[in-house]
Amino acid sequence: MTEVSSTQAGTAADGGSEADDLCARTATELVAAYADRSLSPVQVTEAVLDRIERLDPLVNAYCLVDPETARAQARASEQRWQRGEPLGLLDGVPVSVKDLLLTKGRPTLRGSLSSDSGQDWDEDAPCVARMREHGAVFVGKTTTPEFGWKGVTDNPLTGVTRNPWDPSRTSGGSSGGSAAAVALGLAPLSVGTDGGGSVRIPAAFCGIFGLKPTYGRIPLYPASPFGTLAHAGPMTRTVADAALMMDVLSGPDSRDWAALPPYEGGFRAELHREGGVRGLRVAYSPTLAGAPVDPEVAARVRRAVELLADLGAEVEEADPGFADPVQAYHTLWFTGAAKVVEHLTPRQLEELDPGLREVCRQGATASALDYLGAVAERMALGVRMGKFHETYDLLVTPTVPIPAFEAGREVPEGSGYDRWTGWTPFTYPFNLTQQPASTVPCGTTADGLPVGVQLVAARHGDGLVLRASHLLFEALVREGITSAAPARPRG
Repeated sequence: MTEVSSTQAGTAADGGSEADDLCARTATELVAAYADRSLSPVQVTEAVLDRIERLDPLVNAYCLVDPETARAQARASEQRWQRGEPLGLLDGVPVSVKDLLLTKGRPTLRGSLSSDSGQDWDEDAPCVARMREHGAVFVGKTTTPEFGWKGVTDNPLTGVTRNPWDPSRTSGGSSGGSAAAVALGLAPLSVGTDGGGSVRIPAAFCGIFGLKPTYGRIPLYPASPFGTLAHAGPMTRTVADAALMMDVLSGPDSRDWAALPPYEGGFRAELHREGGVRGLRVAYSPTLAGAPVDPEVAARVRRAVELLADLGAEVEEADPGFADPVQAYHTLWFTGAAKVVEHLTPRQLEELDPGLREVCRQGATASALDYLGAVAERMALGVRMGKFHETYDLLVTPTVPIPAFEAGREVPEGSGYDRWTGWTPFTYPFNLTQQPASTVPCGTTADGLPVGVQLVAARHGDGLVLRASHLLFEALVREGITSAAPARPRG
């Protein structure tokens, strides 16, 4: 391939297939192409910005796009690559950041009318700082429900975020903007947050890979008002890209007193560890705690489990045997929501998402004993899962038991659920236990809606989750069941 200069780059962003092909490249592919000078960061950034302009109106993934800054960062990256002096592992790769994470020079409004956009934005969250140190090109901030409170993405400030595969459906949440952006090729990498499934739910609905690492593996600052339920995690179209991100995002940061030490050996090396998944003891729980599962979702997940067995894993149908911890989760989550809004004026409270206002009201009535009781139940669940993983290396479940439903709703119409936790029973338990959990795209329903399979390991087993996810993802690609290609929205 011939070298592309920045003067030629503009022709790649004219809305044609060449620009779309660039947006289909993974971050791993882009870095390799920058290194051999077959692609320019400026060329790729222009293609991504063009695609955002053309396609983001279909889904509303971005609440802020900053072309001027992105172009300046891309030009600086191009010059570094031309000198043979890349800044780091992500130099020149377009990225987005969920609008709950502080980003220097750009407002973080958290989907709320109550946020003051005029304040000084002079600090990066740890994961943003690490990506900046590695030369990433920041194209914008992605949408979130107000303060990230629920498992779908709509808010009073920026409206409804939609599914790239079918814009009449939800993208999930709370990292729904990040999932939609990655799935649609509007930058190959994004960072989301996950306090009850908020990386895994939208990743599953949008057909991409998502990882909630062990708590503390990716430093967080400022501390989440939802406490130690909240994790940050990579959202990508391939597991290899997520491992690349993890080698960046897991860098230490003194502002997070709970941050874990650096991961020895790095995450990219874990993908190719000798032996793969051969001999791993895998528990397959098709209906964790008896949760009902859509038959098409169940069939796609079962096929993924069969592929794990074909790869050499020792699969057994088994369940951890815990009761649904939703009440304990609600106590912790709703009191966190009440803490988020305690400083708001009565007028600002009236402008909140009505569902958020209700859970805040409930959270404000909880006593200290209620809270400590929920903590005790959480600790007991952690003990149970610790013992479970003495027998099994991995637990495999559906990520979400249903396909994406109508956009703009918290729960599916006619479901009878009061809150988003009713249809997410496979995700929030592992925020309570702080375990690493991924979602791997494992096919689609007859209507073309993505399905995800969840892989869970014991605390600190992040490398194992990534390795098993990577090998499973590659097997699914070989079978033609899934793909790393961007979504093709209907309509």
